[in-house]
Amino acid sequence: MGSDFIDKYGRKVKSLRISLTNRCNLNCIYCHGEGDTNHTNTNIKDEITPETIRVLTDVAVKHGVDKVKFSGGEPLLRRDLPEILTELPPLKDVSLTTNGTLLATLADNLADSGLDRVNISLDTLHPLIYDQITQTTGYHNKVLNGIHAAVCAGLTPIKINMVLLSGINDNEIAEMIAFVKCYSGCVILQLIELMDFQNTSSYKVNIDRIQRELERQASHTKVRIMHRRKKYYINGAEVELVRPVDNTEFCQNCNRLRVTPESKLKTCLLRDDDLVDITNKTPLEVEQLMIQTIQKREPYCKRSC
Repeated sequence: MGSDFIDKYGRKVKSLRISLTNRCNLNCIYCHGEGDTNHTNTNIKDEITPETIRVLTDVAVKHGVDKVKFSGGEPLLRRDLPEILTELPPLKDVSLTTNGTLLATLADNLADSGLDRVNISLDTLHPLIYDQITQTTGYHNKVLNGIHAAVCAGLTPIKINMVLLSGINDNEIAEMIAFVKCYSGCVILQLIELMDFQNTSSYKVNIDRIQRELERQASHTKVRIMHRRKKYYINGAEVELVRPVDNTEFCQNCNRLRVTPESKLKTCLLRDDDLVDITNKTPLEVEQLMIQTIQKREPYCKRSC
């Protein structure tokens, strides 16, 4: 049974990324909607249920999956999130990606319900630039409060996701490094290469230049095994550079199966032409559909990229 969750490229699925909703209270200029190019706001009653998540994760754990990450849209808009967390089977790591705007009042409850850590999107430390990127007003300080609350609740290490945007925030990297350093190792900065889902190519930075500058500043580096992703240690801060674009190693080592808000299995962030519906399926049916879906997984970016 252990080989059932290995795809035809020899990649063992060890983690699930479950999108709980595509509803969001922000409207970021680069948002890719978890790769769902046709996504519209799902009716709340049609969103994946706690029962479906319980069945899905029970099956996955039986086959060696030990990590689950929840995302959105904005997953904190799900009022039943604590229930979802408490119903999970034992896992090595339960995490959540959030924009942080609602986190300040929820962090303690989420930690008590079984959440281990959070990733928080924060592309700038300047409120007006934040409003420009998110196409909203009044949320920036809520995110800062959410980061503080998450640290106090022990949802660490927190990863700050900063999508690099040329001419908007690419001059803030040093400032953001200083910001995460203030949290004494509880907060890690992830600098993320822009994925052009929304015709935002004009905002793409020269990622090679960013990498050279990080290497120049770092006292030392480490490499994460799964994606050969580099960590840079700069003045007491930990910085990770995420390069998903045209990255054969990123795809070669992918061990994740995705689930959409509509309860559909999804093999790859960059594909939505092979979705498999698990709504109202029995545990045995879910197991069979997961095995079949995993056998359809293939690296989006192969050696020719």
